[in-house]
Amino acid sequence: MDVMTGLYAFVMGNIVTFILVLSLLVFVHEMGHYLVGRWSGIRILAFSVGFGPEIFGFTDRHGTRWKISVIPLGGYVRFFGDEDASSKPDSDRLAAMSEEDRARSFGGAKLWKRAATVAAGPIANFLLAIAIFTVLFSVYGRMIADPVVAEVKPETSAAAAGILPGDLLVAIDGGKVETFDDVRRYVGMRPGQKIVVTIERGGQKLDVPMVPQRVDTTDQFGNKMEVGQIGIVTDKDAGNFRLQTYSPLQALREGVIATGEIVTGTFKYIGNVFNGSMRADQLGGPIRVAQASGQMAKLGVGAVLQLAAALSVSIGLLNLMPVPVLDGGHLMFYAVEAVRGKPLGSKTQEIAFRIGLAMILTLMVFTTWNDISLSAG
Repeated sequence: MDVMTGLYAFVMGNIVTFILVLSLLVFVHEMGHYLVGRWSGIRILAFSVGFGPEIFGFTDRHGTRWKISVIPLGGYVRFFGDEDASSKPDSDRLAAMSEEDRARSFGGAKLWKRAATVAAGPIANFLLAIAIFTVLFSVYGRMIADPVVAEVKPETSAAAAGILPGDLLVAIDGGKVETFDDVRRYVGMRPGQKIVVTIERGGQKLDVPMVPQRVDTTDQFGNKMEVGQIGIVTDKDAGNFRLQTYSPLQALREGVIATGEIVTGTFKYIGNVFNGSMRADQLGGPIRVAQASGQMAKLGVGAVLQLAAALSVSIGLLNLMPVPVLDGGHLMFYAVEAVRGKPLGSKTQEIAFRIGLAMILTLMVFTTWNDISLSAG
């Protein structure tokens, strides 16, 4: 009975929340493709949240089949003239079409219309993230603390560099610092990399070079992560902890900034993996996302929305990778077409799509292995 209760709690707390969050993100992504495709005059055959056999759906007056499919790990919009759900063009079918049908097909649309339709999916994800962060900042505000040092941990980078309690951090590598979280985010992504921290002490500004140490930390749910730390701590007295509230316009600005920070942080992490300063085992797959969804659900709606915003940015970035099958791969083909004055041959595209599919499957296997290894550890 205890096993069944635990299994039920895991499914309801993790899987259901994960499916709901992912379905929202997929719906918004595909809606971006759909709206711009419709605006461009391209006929749309199907709009699916999920893959595989249809669970239920309906056909609208434009002939588009709207459906929920059995595998809730993605979705697609299928345009008229596509060979399959990945929008791979069917050149033979396109050549056999009448001029009227070709004009309403995806492959027969002008290059800029195809590019706009493809780019609209990732853009919709970025806009969703901005919208979610804007709502969160408007409704909840944000707890902030001044970047004032209350304590310096012994045998750390900050201690070795001579940082003292009471020092105010005003900049890092020339970039202005406004809150203690600004310091944590910047330092966290730079383990083992030299940085220059500008402090204010006794009315004077000093530039202090140091190298953040690579530290394995554990969050409140027991999730392990690797970050950079310099060994400083603030508290409610030194940091003047307070709730920062925002007007709608201010919240929108903060939403754009928060979305941009996820984008730059993602690229910084990828760069750190390639230069060896961070491990690749922090790349998570569906199991880890499902666990995170359940954990955020325990913290409330705001935490789930924050996770959804971060995942929405991640989905947008992933789809912009220049890998055939993904949106970025299509855009890469369109760039080549713009230069050549004609699309790549069908055989070349077929080979590229197969390579792209193999790359995506490899990434999925790698991230899932990371998830399993982390759970086992």
